[in-house]
Amino acid sequence: MLNIFRSIPTQMDYKGQKLAEQIFQGIILVSAVIGFIYGYITEQFGWTVYIVMAGFALSCLLTLPPWPMYRRNPLKWLPVQESGTEEKKPADRKPKRHAKS
Repeated sequence: MLNIFRSIPTQMDYKGQKLAEQIFQGIILVSAVIGFIYGYITEQFGWTVYIVMAGFALSCLLTLPPWPMYRRNPLKWLPVQESGTEEKKPADRKPKRHAKS
């Protein structure tokens, strides 16, 4: 059962994050405008809230899961270096300067 959950991709690249943010904000903005206009015409504030909540739910459904359209530009990582943790010799270090009192 755990292998099924581990096989689900959870990463989103930077361009995908930007696209998801733009989609999220666009849906929220459009639903708020539509909700305000409809609520104003019907004189019911409750309809405004319902429409904005529906827009929020739709935007969450479209942007929170890492859909394949958000993973089109994967990052290219540098290869692992074998000897990256060499210690410096005491002669290579710069002497520390202390503030004068």
